[in-house]
Amino acid sequence: MTRQLPYIPSLLAAVILLVLPPATLKSQTPAPGTSPEMLQLTAEAQTWLTDLIRINTTNPPGNEMEAAKYIQNVLQKENIPAEVLEMKPGRGIVVARMQAGPLPDSARALLLVAHLDVVGVDRAKWTVDPFAATEKDNYIYGRGAIDDKGMVAANLAAFIGLKRSGARLTRDVIFLADDDEEEGGEASIKAVIDRYWDKIACGFALNEGGNVVLLNGKVQYVAVQTSEKVAYNVTVTATGTSGHASIPQKDNPVVHLAAAVQKVGALETPLHLLTMTRRYFEQLAPVEDEDIAKWIRALDTSDRADLAALRLAAMNPIWNSMLRDTIAPTELKAGVRVNVVPPQASANLNIRLLPGNSIQDVIEQMQKAVNDPQIKFTVEPDAGPSAPSSSITSDLFQVIERLAPQQFSGAVVVPYLSPWYTDSSYLRLHSVQSYGLVPFPLTEQDILRMHGDDERIPIAGFRAGVDFLYKAVHEFVTK
Repeated sequence: MTRQLPYIPSLLAAVILLVLPPATLKSQTPAPGTSPEMLQLTAEAQTWLTDLIRINTTNPPGNEMEAAKYIQNVLQKENIPAEVLEMKPGRGIVVARMQAGPLPDSARALLLVAHLDVVGVDRAKWTVDPFAATEKDNYIYGRGAIDDKGMVAANLAAFIGLKRSGARLTRDVIFLADDDEEEGGEASIKAVIDRYWDKIACGFALNEGGNVVLLNGKVQYVAVQTSEKVAYNVTVTATGTSGHASIPQKDNPVVHLAAAVQKVGALETPLHLLTMTRRYFEQLAPVEDEDIAKWIRALDTSDRADLAALRLAAMNPIWNSMLRDTIAPTELKAGVRVNVVPPQASANLNIRLLPGNSIQDVIEQMQKAVNDPQIKFTVEPDAGPSAPSSSITSDLFQVIERLAPQQFSGAVVVPYLSPWYTDSSYLRLHSVQSYGLVPFPLTEQDILRMHGDDERIPIAGFRAGVDFLYKAVHEFVTK
């Protein structure tokens, strides 16, 4: 039987409501019917988020151990045993488990996973300190606010909320805050699975990767990541004659590299509508603007399908990435002196393939577009895995599908092929039904700030997301 939480958190929640200034209160007011206990939990989650942002875990080098110990301390205060495991010097993860019975039941267990590391920043391009968790205009600014410390804090709240509720669990729940997700190196989820699978073995998982899309102040749809693109890095290299810059020659590698990068960057690979993406658009059509919906419906016509896919790709950069393989030049390297023509210049191309597509096909398309014997393409050995999709008929997906319209009135739930790849791909290779659900209502503009300047999360959206995630987890592990 579920017991009520102690009255003290309720009293604290009421005090918070009394002392917050009106502008702050408006942004943090919960949905009607939200309990004082949940209000208190979301307030605590906000504190955990700001504290985690202030721990700089830029990867490389990561230094996630401090953040892992912080979370361990939070869990221990709730009398939840938590284990910090060192993956590499200075790098750590934290694992905790609540069991439904006397013995672990991995096949039914739910894993709540999010990563502690963040990508780097160009501080000069930020309007605030990226590691200060600045509150401004009802947002929390900071590297990792969305990717992925917001999810860490929400998972932590769901896990602790379950413990406080005293609910009788019908399946195990595992909390994992891992490291090295952004680089995918020797401390990443691959290493966690290799070394500690017994601690995190599960049948289901909730992770980053999906979105709750906010349009004109209302949640339009909830995209649950069921599949993801496959990441490759390809080095494009130009070679030529080195020499004094005062005597330029036509085979200058910098010139040839620049031309090749321009052609590759402008290359549009063929459009390819996968079954999961088709379902995404079909379920999105009823809540889309009519001008957009007519092109979505045209995907099912024999004479206008190709044109419809082209129009949809042009409307939205995320849709474009869902409909084709993409190529993004990300790094340029050339030269050692201002007056020396180097013998070689190179660039990195970050390529995201649709599941099932071949990197060699993309290489051939680039070679044809560049058509330069001085240019060579080399596939780097750090490719992400190509994993099967998660089911859209599982109990966990159905819980999300049922609760989302209740939490966000009128919203639809759609399966989502994400352009980014996540730790879920490695879990899916271990037969885990893993779903991406960043539960916070976000505008497309805020979603696109991930890995960019002034990453931020709306306070009201964060709190609503914590509430939504807790409800979904609670229903799944107690029914």
